[in-house]
Order: sequence, then C-alpha cells, then structure tokens
Amino acid sequence: MLIRVVNPNTTASMTESIGRCAREVAGPSTLVEAVNPSMGPASVESHYEESLAVPGLLEQVREGEAGGVDAFVVACFGDPGLDAAREIASGPVLGIAEAAMHAAAMLGRTFGIVTTLGRTTGRAHELVLRYGFADVCVAVRACEIPVLELDDPASDAYGKVVAECREVLALGADAVVLGCAGMADLCHRLSDEIGAPVVDGVSAATVFAESLVRLRLATGKRGEYATPPLKPMAGLLAEFELGARV
Repeated sequence: MLIRVVNPNTTASMTESIGRCAREVAGPSTLVEAVNPSMGPASVESHYEESLAVPGLLEQVREGEAGGVDAFVVACFGDPGLDAAREIASGPVLGIAEAAMHAAAMLGRTFGIVTTLGRTTGRAHELVLRYGFADVCVAVRACEIPVLELDDPASDAYGKVVAECREVLALGADAVVLGCAGMADLCHRLSDEIGAPVVDGVSAATVFAESLVRLRLATGKRGEYATPPLKPMAGLLAEFELGARV
C-alpha cells in the first residue's frame, strides 16, 4: 500500500518531520511518502495562504494519482483543498483535522483543540461545526507560536503548547487535539506530561487512510465528489486542466 502525505506548505524540514510521524504508525506493508508542493507559502496561517496552498496540494495529488498512490493525507489543520482533492483522487483522501477530531471523540466525551495563532481559531471552529463536533469540542486555544517557530530550539514553543493543553483540560476536555501538523512530533511527550490523550492528526489520518484502503473503501463518486467536468484552464492555471499532462 502506498500513502502520500502532502504537506501543503513548501517547508521541507516540516515535511520530513511529518513523514517521520506518519511512518511511525504505518503498518509494515505500507509505504509512506511525504511530499510538499513546488509552489506556495512557507507556512499556512491565514485564509490568503490557505488559498494559495491549494494549487500546490492538488499538484501533488495529481502526481500521486499518476504514480499509483492508494490514499492521500492532507497534512495541514485547516484541511485546505480537501474537497477538491477528493474530486480528483480515486482513493481515500483524509484531512488531519477531520481525522484528529474523530479520533479524539472516541477517547472521551469531550475534546479541546490547541493550535498556533489566534487568527487561525476561526477556521478551527468552522471545521468543528462542519464535522459535527460542536457539542463535543469544549475549547479552541491558541499558543501564539508561528508555525515555523515550532522547530526552533531557542523558542519556548513546547512550554506554551503544554500550558494551553492544561487550559483545555481545565475547561473540561477529556482529550486534546493538536491543531497544527508542525506539532505532530510533540504528541507523545505532551500526553505523558499532561496525563491525558493527545491526538496528532497526521498519525490519525495515516492509520485511518490505511484502514479505508484495507476495507476497499474510497470516496463516493456519484454526486458532489464526481470527477470535475473537463474544461479549459487559462494562464498560470493552464497546467491544472484535467487531462493535461502531469
């Protein structure tokens, strides 16, 4: 089985970290390839950046389809381009926010989300509503750490994430969802420190994607997620015309 984990930003070091976390939980017969686009923002922390990350994400999905990938993981907590990716992929496509929320809801009555910047919490709340967890999610907290500082040993990123995790538990959460793919490698350390389940969406989505492939299940193509109609694309998007060479 081949699973492609797509980091929608262009920061290679984050892609490597995401790939390690996904490979740690993948089964022995599963090959995980972690990739990032050739174009797009260095990190995704605004609606503008999220929009600009989608073409690069779809580039990687199209290439994966041509290369025989069985399932895809969108490794950004905003789940950017998830619907579009499901339209053009033949196998399952999972977003890490969706996967993490489903996993957390199976670990207790309630969960809370700890994310990076306060400006991204609105998107997290939107996804909580979309995925049906409004009655389960007790809080969305931001540690005010930019994504690219998560790997900086000189920053106090870990301490701030721990503090927000504890706040989420104090508000009644049974589990914590990490609201950024860049936090994936903190998961087990955080869980040990706060004494509660901490869910990393990269790991959860990878395992769920494996399971769906083994169950021979994929996105339904009869309605909204049918392959988009063929039509010309112009300008910078000409290469994204369906049927065009990948």
